[in-house]
Amino acid sequence: MLQFDSKHVKNVVLLGHTGSGKTTLAEAMLFESGIINRRGTVEEKNTIADYTDIEHEKGKTLFSKLVNSKWKGYKINILDTPGYDDLSGEIISAMRVSECGVMLLNARMGVEVGTDIIWQYTDEFKLPVIFAVNQLDHEQADFDKTVAEAKAHFGNQLVIVQYPVNQGPNFNAVIDVLNMVMYQYPSDGGKPEKLPIPDAEKEKAKQLHQELIETIAANDERLMENYFEKGELNEDEMKLGLHHSLLKHEIFPVFCVSAKLNMGGGRLMGFIDNVCPSAYEMPPQLTIDNREIPCDDKAKTAIFIYKTVSEPHVGELSFFKVLSGTIKVGDELTNEETGQVEKIMQLFEMEGNKRIAVDELTAGDIGATLKLKNTHTNNTLHEKGFPISIQPIQFPSPTFSMAVEGTKKGEEEKLSAALHQLVEEDPSIIVEVSAELKQTIIHCQGELHMAVIKWKLENTHKLAVDFKKPKVAYRETIQAEAETTYRHKKQSGGAGQFGEISMKIFPITADTADPKGYPIRGKEEIDLPWGGKLIYYNCIVGGAIDARFHPSILKGVMEKMQEGPLTGSHVQDVGVLVYDGKMHAVDSNDLSFKIAGMMAFKENFVNANPQLLEPIHEVIIVTPDEITGGIMSAIQSHRSMVEGMDAEGHFTKIKALIPIAEMHEFMGTVRSLSQGRAKLNMEFSHYEKVPYEIQQEVIQSFKEDLVEV
Repeated sequence: MLQFDSKHVKNVVLLGHTGSGKTTLAEAMLFESGIINRRGTVEEKNTIADYTDIEHEKGKTLFSKLVNSKWKGYKINILDTPGYDDLSGEIISAMRVSECGVMLLNARMGVEVGTDIIWQYTDEFKLPVIFAVNQLDHEQADFDKTVAEAKAHFGNQLVIVQYPVNQGPNFNAVIDVLNMVMYQYPSDGGKPEKLPIPDAEKEKAKQLHQELIETIAANDERLMENYFEKGELNEDEMKLGLHHSLLKHEIFPVFCVSAKLNMGGGRLMGFIDNVCPSAYEMPPQLTIDNREIPCDDKAKTAIFIYKTVSEPHVGELSFFKVLSGTIKVGDELTNEETGQVEKIMQLFEMEGNKRIAVDELTAGDIGATLKLKNTHTNNTLHEKGFPISIQPIQFPSPTFSMAVEGTKKGEEEKLSAALHQLVEEDPSIIVEVSAELKQTIIHCQGELHMAVIKWKLENTHKLAVDFKKPKVAYRETIQAEAETTYRHKKQSGGAGQFGEISMKIFPITADTADPKGYPIRGKEEIDLPWGGKLIYYNCIVGGAIDARFHPSILKGVMEKMQEGPLTGSHVQDVGVLVYDGKMHAVDSNDLSFKIAGMMAFKENFVNANPQLLEPIHEVIIVTPDEITGGIMSAIQSHRSMVEGMDAEGHFTKIKALIPIAEMHEFMGTVRSLSQGRAKLNMEFSHYEKVPYEIQQEVIQSFKEDLVEV
């Protein structure tokens, strides 16, 4: 087994909109490097990367995969990724452990939805990026239009390194303006023949060569001086300039490929080897306390877990990047987050679902291991005496939610275990068990993401499940005063139950003063766990009710506030004043006054102009400029309010306040209008009054649900 030092390991993530050809390109690269002897296809469901049943069923990549190739003395780890923003957790985790991205553009479609969205992540991470225009063999391929669109979206720092000579069904040749040569491919692809640039292409090639030189020189002061002195840069200087500019996320070279015909993959791998950075050249990883951890294979060993996969009959497979040192079979490493000492019993290089056992992996490399006891995604494992914890992957906040329940009795624990495993594999999923709503709610990145979750529950875990729109966590309050006297009396032989109280309730705000005209004997101000307040006043005089019964009255009030009279929602911001009552020497007890307190509060509440409050979220929508008007109309038609707008490149950022009750439908509208190009982020802002008509609908729906139960 070949061993590679840190300088000879390259980690490349394949990026782009779904259908741009990432998986097919990975297959071509593996074939060219001799890892496989036959190229599979997505259509035949036999590619190395897309091996799961659901990917075969859907015909698309849904999870990031790790494969590796060896090319001219280098090891290239290739991470194939999905092309949907719904699956951004898979994309981001793969980008986190890569030193270069290859962004594929479909030559017949140009810049697509996923490309725009993924570019924002590369820009955020300052990831070096190569563009590869793919599917140049298609009859509708248009290289120039695709590159023009890319420059319009991503800037003029895109620089052409290759362009096609004969795009379309007869595609088989490209002009390389870095090497100033034409590569002509055999009909079955593979290694091209190097030929002189045809006379008809010399002027265009020379012009693009000059543009490449000027772009490189403009980003490197020393090369700029050489260029002014000589009027030219040689090939080595150009490669050095490209290398430095890639590192700084300043230049983005454009290459030509036909992954389907196996044309261009070898040249791309050669460029990755010769020009793209290795992990040791990238900025050092930072710990959570902002210490730098350089990629040094001579340092103490530390690894970072970036992905976890549960494999049937095998257990959990932990994917990791070696941050520093060299990890070997038999090493004992400490998990900084859990304190658990993990013994590394096996190490693997990965080729999709095929595990290749190795004895060691060095700093910068990516691999996998099995059956770690208590280690999860985002954990750092380190050698004894080298305590570090790397800054975790920041997964995007969920934007889509559904309630899930099992349809078969007795499978509650099985469902709970399955959901736990889903979160273990994909931390961008959040599972909330809501005692308030009496629902288990899955929060994720979108409808496709939810469809994947549902498929796994039904097919992998063999569960019968039902998905529903989540209930809304309303709040109930009052807008007026009300008072009543309630008597609880029950006689059933022997000691009975008796408790009578006179109670007044009123709305409270931050500046509400104590009520006038009542002798306040005691006051208890309670910050409610769900927000808002309850203020309880004891205004009993003359011993009408013993002081020992007030905790029971308060307990009854609190129980009714947990499930309010209108919709069963939590009640907040109410003052309760108990000013009179009666008790019985024998029949009065804690239970009697608890029930009296509960029922008096309920009677008062429905007579105090009750008001339903709904949660409002602050939503940030980043949308392409051309559909901003449609998004604005959608906001206004969903009982929402625009708070502000800003330009952000070719996008508009809209800030709006939207009721959570409208979010489910609103997100579908936005997705439809933008064809998935708009991004949403949301977080809770505050509660607001529900309009009267909608309040009545919600109350009626609650009553109907009670009847059904």
